[in-house]
Amino acid sequence: MFGWGKTPRCRSSLQNAICGNISSYCTLRGNFHKPILKREFWNHRHLRRPSPFQHFKQEQAMGTDVNVQPGHGKAGRQPTRQFLDTLTGHDDPGMFGRMFPTLEPLAVDDGPLRELADAMKDPAPGDAAGNNANIPAGFTYLGQFVDHDITLDLTSFGDKEADPMAVQNFRTPALDLDCVYGLGPDGSRHLYARNSASDNGKTPGPKLLIGKTVNVDSITGDHRNDLPRSPEGFALIGDHRNDENLLVAQTHLAMLKFHNKVCDQLAASGKPPGEVFEEARQIVTWHYQWMVLHDFVERITEKGLVAKILEQGRRFYRFKKIPYMPVEFSAAVYRLGHSMVRQVYSHNRIFTPGPGGIPATLDLLFRFTGLSGGIIGDLAPKPIQPPLPLPVLSSNWIIDWRRFYQVLPANPPGVALNPSRKIDPFVVPQLHTLPGDGGSLPFRNLKRGVLLGLPSGQDVAKAMRIKNPLTPEEIAKGSDGAVAKKHGLHQHTPLWYYILKEAEQRGGGERLGPVGATLLAEVFVGLVHGDRQSYLWLKGKTWKPTLPSQVPGEFTMADLLRFVGDISPIDGISTV
Repeated sequence: MFGWGKTPRCRSSLQNAICGNISSYCTLRGNFHKPILKREFWNHRHLRRPSPFQHFKQEQAMGTDVNVQPGHGKAGRQPTRQFLDTLTGHDDPGMFGRMFPTLEPLAVDDGPLRELADAMKDPAPGDAAGNNANIPAGFTYLGQFVDHDITLDLTSFGDKEADPMAVQNFRTPALDLDCVYGLGPDGSRHLYARNSASDNGKTPGPKLLIGKTVNVDSITGDHRNDLPRSPEGFALIGDHRNDENLLVAQTHLAMLKFHNKVCDQLAASGKPPGEVFEEARQIVTWHYQWMVLHDFVERITEKGLVAKILEQGRRFYRFKKIPYMPVEFSAAVYRLGHSMVRQVYSHNRIFTPGPGGIPATLDLLFRFTGLSGGIIGDLAPKPIQPPLPLPVLSSNWIIDWRRFYQVLPANPPGVALNPSRKIDPFVVPQLHTLPGDGGSLPFRNLKRGVLLGLPSGQDVAKAMRIKNPLTPEEIAKGSDGAVAKKHGLHQHTPLWYYILKEAEQRGGGERLGPVGATLLAEVFVGLVHGDRQSYLWLKGKTWKPTLPSQVPGEFTMADLLRFVGDISPIDGISTV
């Protein structure tokens, strides 16, 4: 669900002194003063930056003042939070970094990785026993939307293999909806509607463009339920990846409509036109941030975990001033969504399993997007006859949100709420054969972890001092575990696979286990807290959402959809 650029710089003189650098900066992954291209680097532990506690012990031995607090630890002293902050900073925006830079990378050959990936194929993707009724399927694609909001790696898989140290994040590591707003009305004019209230429509904004569907199958009406598109069918949005499949595309559309609805309310309240955009953006972004932390993150981790971290602080995801994107998160922990994907969905009353319906297969959902080569893509007749492929979405593919989120207390008969699949090591067969020679997604994930030098799950759990880490016997359970054991991976486990196995064994497949949950929640809290425009930075943890919601003071994705008022357009249902 997720380049590496040039060497990041740490301009802290203290950190340079600790690292022993001669040059004016050091890499975040070692003491070299130039980019590291050879994997031999990983084998030299003495070249790595000492951990804060290692340095603390060195300073104590030398009698150096390290700003300690009495009464803690065996020696009765431990570093203060301020001291730790000076050691764990990643000053460079846009760069990936590491939460556990001193841990040894896990090296595994392609053969065992491929065999393990093959064992991760879901043998019964339609079996209800593999469903996770606690997480509606819409959250799978909200998770993908969020991923696109915080990461953008333009480096090809082959380039990563040649230079795994050169990955760069081209997204701001923040929940700031830059994938929706781009550079704003002035910098990304192609995303915005003309402002009819200003300069006779010569200026853009404050509202975002919305696309119109083409009516088919006797569906009539003015349905503005597509992304805005070019004449060739490419989506005019802040991140082209949000037109990768129909469900993330419709999620992006909901965010566009969310912003526009807030703009309408502000204008109706008498807000001066020149102030509408900025205030709407802040309202939308803050509610989105709160929703991600409390509706999304806590749904896949545990209720109250975000509040606990806000109260007690982050222990593992730490930065000095500017958040970075941890590779342990982007290449392992946050790839949990791949196991949540279903093979077939009930999309609306037309595309649904059962008598008289057409199953909305994962294949169809990928083809009815602009990135497929046309909205119909490979389903277009051969040879292609104009006007096919369609340049816009057809109206029979407009989503029925009741089937993806609990927007109603209970759905009416015949309207099924899609559950996600369990968070476990199994991935639907479709993702083992990606189109365009993409190969197996599980293998690519496992291989990426090796290329990026990720440590084993056991080493991460030990570094986190997890009280009940997975045992080798637990990892060896099941047909997938037998393959892991065959290659010794039940004792030294790839981090991504460990996270999924931990969710299966500790969370019953319904939520992440202790390693995955802690790291995922800490990163998201840190990304919001490190954004100086976020509600956490400007208002603090006591701020509560103000828009209409089922529970006052809270805000969920279901609340967002009810607020937008576009529940199932082809059924004439706008509100509930």
